[in-house]
Amino acid sequence: MKIQALVAEFLGTFYLCFAGIAAILCSTPAIGSGAGIVGIALAHGLALSIAVNAFGGISGAHFNPAVTMGFFVTKRLPMMSVGPYILAQLLGATAAALICRTTFLVEAINQAQLGVRLPAVWASPGVVIALEFVMTYLLMTSIFGTAVDVRGQAVKIGGFGIGLTVAFDILAGGAVTGASMNPARSFGPALIIGNWHWHILYWLAPIAGACSAALVYDRVLLKE
Repeated sequence: MKIQALVAEFLGTFYLCFAGIAAILCSTPAIGSGAGIVGIALAHGLALSIAVNAFGGISGAHFNPAVTMGFFVTKRLPMMSVGPYILAQLLGATAAALICRTTFLVEAINQAQLGVRLPAVWASPGVVIALEFVMTYLLMTSIFGTAVDVRGQAVKIGGFGIGLTVAFDILAGGAVTGASMNPARSFGPALIIGNWHWHILYWLAPIAGACSAALVYDRVLLKE
């Protein structure tokens, strides 16, 4: 494993988290960009699309501990790389959250809890687990379908397709669970602001969803 891969994972996760957190903060009443959930979805999706295209050839463009685990369970990432990859992702997310914490209005930070992925007040733990599982399952399926499967690679839309999946997942479930799909995306803001509300669910459900999708695609859909 080369240091370049870890730097790429750090930077790619930073792309995603900085754009997403900043868009959420800008959408608060304190700043009032008016972007709403559509703007937040586009910020996450566009940033991820660019990061995948920029760094995919260096690290594989995981930018997400759940995705890393999906590649690990399908034997596409060695065990010795799992820990360093996840650490680089968590550091990238934390750096993005820290920069947003130090540059945006305190009122916006308080109103949005620094972009911590939080469920709706009526959402139960079961709802959060189910939706985060499904959304991450769809994300991992898109990754395999556009970037792993050679039939999908031929279409050459890997980064675009993956980013769009994140965008439509946020539109579909963002108002209910926060649509994290990514433990690192949840970890960075939670660490900086100290809000760990149901945080463990945002690790368990995405990892389960990503691993399930990876195994199904690898063993059922992937052409030998």
